[in-house]
Formats: sequence, C-alpha cells, structure tokens
Amino acid sequence: MTDRLDSANSLKEELYRQLSRIGKCLSSDKRLEILNLLSQGPKTVEKLTTASGMNFANVSRHLQVLLDAKLVKFTKRGTYVIYSLASPAIVDLLTSLWRISEQQLPEIARLKDDFFHNFDNIETLTMDEVMEKLHTESVILLDLRPKEEYETSHIEGAISVPMEELEYYMRELPKDAEIVAYCRGPLCAYSAIAAQKLQAEGFKAYRMDEGLNEWQEHFAH
Repeated sequence: MTDRLDSANSLKEELYRQLSRIGKCLSSDKRLEILNLLSQGPKTVEKLTTASGMNFANVSRHLQVLLDAKLVKFTKRGTYVIYSLASPAIVDLLTSLWRISEQQLPEIARLKDDFFHNFDNIETLTMDEVMEKLHTESVILLDLRPKEEYETSHIEGAISVPMEELEYYMRELPKDAEIVAYCRGPLCAYSAIAAQKLQAEGFKAYRMDEGLNEWQEHFAH
C-alpha cells in the first residue's frame, strides 16, 4: 500500500512539473506576443522580428523556449524557417488567458481606458452587430492586418487593407459607405486609429475590438 501511495505521489509531482513547463513559458510578455502573432498565421523569424520590434537574436531565443515547451513547431521552405502554433488549442489558451487577465487585473481596464480616452467619438460594434450589417450588405469590413495574415485566413467578406495602406485605399472608398475596421483582436489598437482616420475624412466608421480568432470562436457556437 505504501509503495502505491509513494508511486501516486511521484506521479502527481512529475505531472505538475510537466505542467509548469507551459506556465514558465507563458511567464514572458515577449513570448506571449510571439504566440499571439503566430495565432494570426505562420511566420518566419524575420517577420516576427519586424512585427514584434524585437531583434533577431531575442526572437530566436524565445522561439527556442516555445519549441522546448512544444507550443510552436516549424517547417523549412528553402532557406527560410517558418514557425506556427503547434496546435489550434493554443489559440483557446491565449483567449482564456486574456479573458481571465481582463477580469482579474484592473490595470488592464485602466490601460485601455487611458488609451481609448482620445477615441471617445469612435463607436465600437459588437461581433453580432457587425455580422448583421454584413448580412444586409450595409457595411465594408476592413482587415488591417498584413496581407499574408489575411491570405492565411480572414473574416468572410472582409477586404484586406493593411494599416500602412489605409490612406491610399481611402481614396477609392465611396463616401456614403459604412466602414468597420478590425485587426488582431483586443491587444491591437489599429482598429481605433483607422476608424478615427476614416471619420476625419468624412466616412461613417466603426471599430470592432475582436479579431479573427474571437470571431471564429464566437460564431462556431
């Protein structure tokens, strides 16, 4: 009996030790950012470096930690190494982490309030409201992410307008159009900036706080 209890305790300790590998991996804000970027689609180290603002060496180091924890995987295409999430379930993990953090950490609400204080005139639509407008064809939905992320996957009916191309694209939009902008989700503020720019040019513009991952989860139920 004692041997079995000792064995059970050893199993418990080893299982928690393995579980902690994921926890330790998620303890870095930079690794969380890399995972969020990869949730939008596969990327090379070079693309991750550009998108995150980190240098190549730091991105490579964080990717190695993520690889060791089996959270990412990679393939090779010619001279390029392309990283992606190891499982779609990791998107669910990131979504749950954000929701818990938003509920439990008042600093998150304060940070968002401080930033969006300058966007009081911008209306945020819910995903259901955006879907209703798409069904009635009364809105143009802009995907502000890089083209390669849009090409990997996007909300049906959305048009690819990378943030850096917005001013050029505005010249082609009908002035009487209603426009909704979205980017990478709650951690991306481009949708508010884009909606403000569009309003300044006379468009009726909105933002959506959620991104593709939240949209797919919401309408999968």
